[in-house]
Amino acid sequence: MRRNHSTTPRTPRVLGSLLLLAAAGVSTLGAAPEARAATTVPLDRVVPAPASVSPGGTPYRITRATGIRVDGSAEVRRVGTYLAGILRPSTGYPLPVTERGAGGIRLRLTGDDFGAEGYRLHSGADGVTLTARTPAGLFHGVQTLRQLLPPAVERRTVQRGPWQIAGGTVRDRPRYAYRGAMLDVSRHFFTVAQVKRYIDQLALYKINELHLHLSDDQGWRIAIDSWPRLASYGGSTQVGGGRGGHYTKADYREIVRYAASRYLEVVPEIDMPGHTNAALASYAGLNCDGVAPPLYTGTKVGFSSLCVPREITYDFVDDVVRELAALTPGRYLHIGGDEAHSTAHADYVTFMDRVQPVVAGYGKTVVGWHQLTGAHPAEGALAQYWGLDGTAAAEKARVAEAARNGTGLILSPADRVYLDMKYTRDTVPGTKWAGLVEVRRSYDWDPGAYLAGVPASAVRGVEAPLWSETLKTSADIEYMAFPRLAGAAELGWSPAARHDWNAYKARLAAQGPRWDALGIRYYRSPQVPWPTR
Repeated sequence: MRRNHSTTPRTPRVLGSLLLLAAAGVSTLGAAPEARAATTVPLDRVVPAPASVSPGGTPYRITRATGIRVDGSAEVRRVGTYLAGILRPSTGYPLPVTERGAGGIRLRLTGDDFGAEGYRLHSGADGVTLTARTPAGLFHGVQTLRQLLPPAVERRTVQRGPWQIAGGTVRDRPRYAYRGAMLDVSRHFFTVAQVKRYIDQLALYKINELHLHLSDDQGWRIAIDSWPRLASYGGSTQVGGGRGGHYTKADYREIVRYAASRYLEVVPEIDMPGHTNAALASYAGLNCDGVAPPLYTGTKVGFSSLCVPREITYDFVDDVVRELAALTPGRYLHIGGDEAHSTAHADYVTFMDRVQPVVAGYGKTVVGWHQLTGAHPAEGALAQYWGLDGTAAAEKARVAEAARNGTGLILSPADRVYLDMKYTRDTVPGTKWAGLVEVRRSYDWDPGAYLAGVPASAVRGVEAPLWSETLKTSADIEYMAFPRLAGAAELGWSPAARHDWNAYKARLAAQGPRWDALGIRYYRSPQVPWPTR
């Protein structure tokens, strides 16, 4: 956005400033905007907020002599190589990844109790040491290390330093094991490259689950060999009538591989028995009347349903789940279950009772939208709650009862963390059926105490869904996700005691220059004190 500039002559002021800089021995030529001030980022200016920060001591300065020291583990070397790939372009330093030498940046695994994803970062004059029990913990520590360097470190060309990391110690581990983000690739299709870009953005904020919404009324996005028309025909369009598209099995494997390299697990979703028009249009036999409906490119919901009494429906489900489970090394398979308004309640219960054992039979844990609690959630199943503050008390009570009986919950309240909701009436793109969701509203709630009657132990984590009815490009994704995605990540990672809007908005503001350096288009909310560009 262009800014108005004063026409008042500024020559004397500028000359005076340059003389002061020259006297101080500071050169302004070629300096990147983010690196003009030789400041050190405080250890606590990180998102998500670390569990514990103990500042103190001399900062460590990355120089041309710095190496990245790893142990003999292939996984640790991969994390070290990833870190080097971030630092080399902007610093211009060689940063060898080596098992030799002393000082520098050290990545090490120990048997200490850091948990599955926790880490310790210690910085001093002699170097930085990242310690964890698992490679995932080291990787999350690397994300903290990135944020302790100037934002210019994210650029892909050589920038001016210095590259200092504040002295002290960060001890950190997540509040919840499940910290997710959902991308709807059904309403509008996004390429493998676009999904990878989003994965990299998720990884920066320690998100560890990528939920892919692979099927809906407007498009089927994954190749299924035993039902080939699902992708070739059902995937041929999208909202508004565009070309659509689908992932081949090789494409999907590449997404899974890339996500795993960033320590994210892919959670595939096939929405059933509603949201199925793309499948019904592809195969007439899935319809109770044996007539295939036309492809659908609108945005209405709740009108489609698989034919629950027909046995072919369960052949279809078995084949799809079997092939998708074989492609997915992760623990979860999401079966949808929301907005099945065209399915009679008795049929819905019958369908879920038959489908959940199929998922378990192929070695996956069932995840479903919270309407699953209106049927009989399988043992170990997770229900994803997407209701609003104003959702009917009876519906909330049903979810709470299921939680007390052992069903784990993933919290995704639509009027808090649905990233496709407009920020204000004037922001574009986005929808507003769940209300307007500014940055503070998205952040300012506690997952552990959100639903009355739900034991805190039943909450497995938080997920921020991004539905794509109005989203067509990566820039659209980023504008709706940022800055709210960072808040959802903090709700999932940081201890409840660290959740404070006033402190958070200052840390969030510091992310703006980093997103600028990464080329992320984001919403500059007036609720956040962003630095002047």
